[in-house]
Amino acid sequence: MAVSLRISEIFYSLQGEAATVGIPTVFIRLTGCPLRCSYCDTAYAFTGGTKQSLPEIIEQVKGYNTRYVTVTGGEPLAQAGCIDLMNQLLDEGYHVSLETSGALDVAAVHPRVIKVMDLKTPSSGEMQRNLYGNLEFLTPQDQVKFVIADDADYHWSKQQLQDYRLAERCQVLFSPVMAEMPATQLADNILADQLPVRFQIQLHKYLWNDARGK
Repeated sequence: MAVSLRISEIFYSLQGEAATVGIPTVFIRLTGCPLRCSYCDTAYAFTGGTKQSLPEIIEQVKGYNTRYVTVTGGEPLAQAGCIDLMNQLLDEGYHVSLETSGALDVAAVHPRVIKVMDLKTPSSGEMQRNLYGNLEFLTPQDQVKFVIADDADYHWSKQQLQDYRLAERCQVLFSPVMAEMPATQLADNILADQLPVRFQIQLHKYLWNDARGK
């Protein structure tokens, strides 16, 4: 049976986050998400979209002159065909990353796919959905992301960093929620506490003011 996926959008932009920030990348945004985080900026991807076959998706990706592809959502792993899509992209020679909430099992994700996985902070309202067993599948190429809205989130994130020895497993990203946690405050806290993390802002929001498709 042919694999198809419900796609919200496929677009070409600079990577706004994570270890490849600034690199021209094709983004494949899958429709649907079982979470409802308080700070979500892609609620439009919860529903709708269009069904596309794997060859149709790959053909669109090939229209751009880059080897970097990010599969995102919503929550891309909520669609079973996501694994097939990422494997096909790997077979085509692409550098593939997956942006996932951390609430769904990543065991079936190919080791060559770079996982950028959230641990949901208290302010998200979805902290209870964190699937900590996923940490066992992280490697040094992967990244755990904390989206931080306030001081409580920051202190909680520091505790997870310590309790799970995250910096020894993978790269760790601390990202402020725009308009809630001042970026300078988070940067200052990281430096004051000498945390082994990467501070990041969402580059695309500074460049294009959160325009869809950017």
